[in-house]
Amino acid sequence: MLGGGTNTKSSTVAAGLAIGCVTGALLAHVQHKRKLNQRTREVESNDNVDDDMTFNPKFQIPKELLVEECPYKEELKLAIKLALQAGKNIYPHVDNKGTTSESTTASLGISSKSNDADFATTIDIANEKLVMEGIATHFPSHKVIGEEETGTGQPPVLTTDPTWIVDPIDGTANFANGLPLTCVSLGFCVGKKPVLGVVYAPLTCELFLAVKGFGSYRNTCKIHSTSSSFKEEEEEEALKTLSNAIVCFEFGSSRGEQNVKKLVSGMERILQHGCRCTRSLGSGVLDMCYVATGKLDVVYCGMANEGWKPWDYCAGSLVVEEAGGFVRSLQGGYVEEDGFDIYESSMICGVSKALVEESRGVILGLSK
Repeated sequence: MLGGGTNTKSSTVAAGLAIGCVTGALLAHVQHKRKLNQRTREVESNDNVDDDMTFNPKFQIPKELLVEECPYKEELKLAIKLALQAGKNIYPHVDNKGTTSESTTASLGISSKSNDADFATTIDIANEKLVMEGIATHFPSHKVIGEEETGTGQPPVLTTDPTWIVDPIDGTANFANGLPLTCVSLGFCVGKKPVLGVVYAPLTCELFLAVKGFGSYRNTCKIHSTSSSFKEEEEEEALKTLSNAIVCFEFGSSRGEQNVKKLVSGMERILQHGCRCTRSLGSGVLDMCYVATGKLDVVYCGMANEGWKPWDYCAGSLVVEEAGGFVRSLQGGYVEEDGFDIYESSMICGVSKALVEESRGVILGLSK
């Protein structure tokens, strides 16, 4: 009897443990499904987004950008809608890459431009067409400059006419290889200057907005490159130097022995001087947006022939400037009244002017 009782007790304990394991597994499964469903709703909301962007609270327009004094409300509403729609075209391939649901590489229709490192996909082309048609429908008098329409030629001259500058997929190599740091970038210029920028990264579910004179926002929250809402962090950022900075660079598609030497020389001088660490994220537009939020401290390009184009700069540079950061040419001069020229072949931006100038001096070998 005693032995039997012990066996019964052991069986009861074992059964309890088994039930506990099953229950725990079920709870974990339910929580996982909830996260997946939430993520799916966020992505699928792109299909249902309307002009006031009420479906997903992350993508609502901040009330500060809807005040009567803000002159570009209608353009902003359209840009958000088009960016979200284009982002939905990006999401499936990246999300499915490396899984049994992955589409074949051939379906991307990859076509080279200047070399194998500079290419476009059918999604780039489809996104640009979507954006251009949307703008033509709502603002037929506006001009549009698109990366894929321009191809490897020189970008059209920017006039004083209202002009949209479109990058249908920034970080195309990331996109094609299934890396999540890729985005849609829509900039709007008036009088040859960016006045509105919208950047949407569908895989990280980030929507960056900027309107000239009205600030920068990420997912409805105002952003600042130096975390100025917290005094102690503001003081820390005011002391930010190259030695404790995160420096980002992009080597792009520039090739050839001399170009490679120039590219490497700038980073070599940074490392010899000393910095907290370096990063290369593969999306110049997101690099700038992350400077705007203070997640990166400095980003630069243009040491060789890898300088970016107007569609890389237009929206992102405005997001940086409206967040309190500083943008200037890396190689050329800078006139404060004129600001940064988005047709420049080189660029450096950072969380402060002092950090940008210190970093520029080291990168170019002007100081140590």
